Amino acid sequence: MLCVTIRIKSNDSSNGKLLHNALIEFLMTHHIARATIWAGVDGFGKRKRSTLKLEGITITKPLVIEVIDEASKLEPLLVEIKQLVNDNGLVTLHETYAI
Repeated sequence: MLCVTIRIKSNDSSNGKLLHNALIEFLMTHHIARATIWAGVDGFGKRKRSTLKLEGITITKPLVIEVIDEASKLEPLLVEIKQLVNDNGLVTLHETYAI
C-alpha cells in the first residue's frame, strides 16, 4: 500500500474551490479507500509561515492530508494530485502496511 501525504494551507484554492475540498472530492470520485485531513497549529515552508492570527482567530493554518490505498490505485493519480496541489504545497509518498 501507499501513503500519499499532502501539505497545504487551509485557504489554498484550486479553480475557485478550497484545495482540500477539491482534493477530497477528487479522491472520492476515484474510489480511494481512505483520506484524512489533519489541521496543524503552526508551520512554515516554501511560502513562509502557515499561521496568521487576528484577535485570537486563526485565519490560515497548515493542513496535512494523508491518503492510503493500494499502490495500483494511487500511482495513476499522482500526476493529477500534483497538478491540483501545484506550487501550493508538498506531496510525498511512502510505502505502508495496513494490519
